Amino acid sequence: MKFYCIIILLSLFCSPLLAQDILAKKDSVAAKVQQVPEKFISTAKSKADKLNKQVTTRTNKALKRFLKEEQAMQKKLSKIDSVAAKNIFTRSIDSLGNLQARLKGKLGKNKVASALSQPDGPYLDSLQNSLAFLKGSGDLLKQSKGITDKLNNATQSMDALKDKLQQAEAIKSFIRERKQQLKEQLSQYTGFTKDLQKMNKEAYYYAQQLKEYKEIFKDKKKAEQKAMEIIKKVPAFNDFMQKNSQLAGLFNLQGASASAQSLEGLQTRSQVEQLIQQRLGSGPNAGAAVSQQMAEARSRLNELKSKFPDLDNAADMPDFKPKEMKTKSFLQRLEYGSNIQFQRSNKFFPTTSDIAGQVAYKFHKNGSAGIGASYKLGMGTGFNDIHFSGQGASIRSFIDWKLKGTFYLNGGYEQNYQPDFASVANGVGQAWTPSGLIGLSKKYKINSKLKGNMMVLFDFLYNQHVPRTDPIKVRMGYNF
Repeated sequence: MKFYCIIILLSLFCSPLLAQDILAKKDSVAAKVQQVPEKFISTAKSKADKLNKQVTTRTNKALKRFLKEEQAMQKKLSKIDSVAAKNIFTRSIDSLGNLQARLKGKLGKNKVASALSQPDGPYLDSLQNSLAFLKGSGDLLKQSKGITDKLNNATQSMDALKDKLQQAEAIKSFIRERKQQLKEQLSQYTGFTKDLQKMNKEAYYYAQQLKEYKEIFKDKKKAEQKAMEIIKKVPAFNDFMQKNSQLAGLFNLQGASASAQSLEGLQTRSQVEQLIQQRLGSGPNAGAAVSQQMAEARSRLNELKSKFPDLDNAADMPDFKPKEMKTKSFLQRLEYGSNIQFQRSNKFFPTTSDIAGQVAYKFHKNGSAGIGASYKLGMGTGFNDIHFSGQGASIRSFIDWKLKGTFYLNGGYEQNYQPDFASVANGVGQAWTPSGLIGLSKKYKINSKLKGNMMVLFDFLYNQHVPRTDPIKVRMGYNF
C-alpha cells in the first residue's frame, strides 16, 4: 500500500515538471521556426516558377523541332517507299503531337521510378519538404498577414515543378528511344544521315539544357541558406525528412528502424555470385574472366566519362563534336572581373596604379573577348612624397585564348588618357596614347565562384608614346 502511495505522489509531483519540459521544448522549436525569413518562401516560389517556365519552353521547342524533322523525313521517304513512310512515322508523329498538347498538363507518375531516377534531384526534394514542414507547422510560425497563402502558393509551385521535371524526363526518354528506332529503321535507306544527325544534336542539347537549368536552380540564395540552417536545427524537421524524402520513400525508411528492415526485391551479393556461376561456371577461370570483363567495362566507362562528363545515359552519346557553350544563355557567358597594374614613377609621371573593371563574353570554352575601363590613381614619386591624385583613365578591349592547362594567350588594344605632364613643354605630350598588348596570363582558382589571374604583357606601341612609357605591363586581378 505504501508503495502505491509513493508512486501516486511521485506522479503528481513529476507531472507538472514534465508538462513544463514539453512546453519549453515546444517553445524552443517555435522560436527556431519563427526565425525562418519570409523571403525564403517567396524566393522558393519564384525559383520554382522560373524553372517550370524554362523547362516548358525548352521542351516545347524540342518537340516542335522533332515533329518538324520527322514530317520532313516522312515526306522524303514517301518518295522512295510510301508504305514504309506510313508505318515508320505516322504513329510517332501522332505521339509527338500528343506530347506537345499534354505539355501543359500532367503525365502519370510512377513513384518508384521517379525516386530511382530523381530527375529533380535531392536539392528540390529538401526544398519541397522544407516548405511542407513549415506548412504543417502553422501553429509554430510567426503569424503575419498572408503567410499561409504564401506557403500554399509556394508548395503548389514546387509540386507543379516536380511534375514538369518528371514529364520532361519522360519526354527525354521517348526522344532517346525514338532516335534509336529511326536509326535502325532507316539504316536500309540512303540519304538520311544528316537528318538523323540533326535529331541527335537536338536530343543532346535538349538534355544538356535541362541539366543546365537544374544546376542554376540549385544555386542557393542567402534567404535559402539561412532558412535551411535554421530548419535543420529543429529535431522535428529531421524526423519529417526521414519519413518524407525521396530516399525514404524508395527504401521505406522509418527513423532508426530503417537498418533493420529488409530491402525486398534487391539482389544480395550471394545471389549475384550464384548468377555468375550459372552463366560462367564455377571453375577457377570464372572469377578471372569476370574480373577481366569488369576491368574492361570500367576502363571503357571511365573513357566515356572523361570525354562526356555531363552524360547520365550511354544512349545520349553524341555522334558529333558538341559545342559546350551552346546551352549557355548570353548572361551566363558573361564573366566580370577586375585587375590592378602599377607603373613606376619617372620625371614625367608619378607612381600610378591602374584600377580596372571589365566584362568578358565567353564565345568558346577556351576563349573570351571583352571590354573594360580603368582609372589611373597617382600615388606620388617616392616614400618621402606620397600623395594621391587623379592621373587619367583608359578604355580597353581584350581577347584571351587557352593554350594549355591554366595558361592563356592574351592580347588587347587600349586608349590611355593622361593629359598632365610634368616638365614637358605645352603641345609636346600626347593626351591620348594607344597601346597594343600581347602576352601570357595564368589563371588559378580561389574558390568556387572566384578565380585569380596574373598577366605579363608587352606593349609593342610603347615607342610611339610621347613621353615614352614602360613596354612591360604586369597585372593582377580576379574574375567571378
